[in-house]
Amino acid sequence: MPQFETHRPVPHSADQMFDLVADVEHYPQFLPLCEALSIRSRKERDGKVLLIADMTVGYKAIRETFTTQVLLNRAERLIEVKYIDGPFRYLDNRWRFEETATGCNVHFFIDYEFKSRILGAVMGSMFDRAFRMFSEAFETRATKIYS
Repeated sequence: MPQFETHRPVPHSADQMFDLVADVEHYPQFLPLCEALSIRSRKERDGKVLLIADMTVGYKAIRETFTTQVLLNRAERLIEVKYIDGPFRYLDNRWRFEETATGCNVHFFIDYEFKSRILGAVMGSMFDRAFRMFSEAFETRATKIYS
């Protein structure tokens, strides 16, 4: 039941950071362990976008693909990711972006558990390190794009 949460100030606007995290198709270009990401469906309603996406992550010889539901709520500057299918027992991931005088605060939370104890033992510590690097990877990407 690994869980990770961080709050980081960044010198970019909340809207810029929301757009960056919402642009899931580009994750394989910069996100640790992410080898592929495809959108199965995209629906818009009441100013919100609901995506169903498949993400393939890999480490050495191990590859796993999982499916999530991603709710993009621009009005609340909130992105919620819910697990649908794959190697996890559950996965809950949230991003929240709060505007500040000098940019924004990025709030990142993830809670997950692998179905298989063996897979959890093999990939668990690597996933934990990768999730800890996610915020930094997005900050680096934001600096590259917005500076």
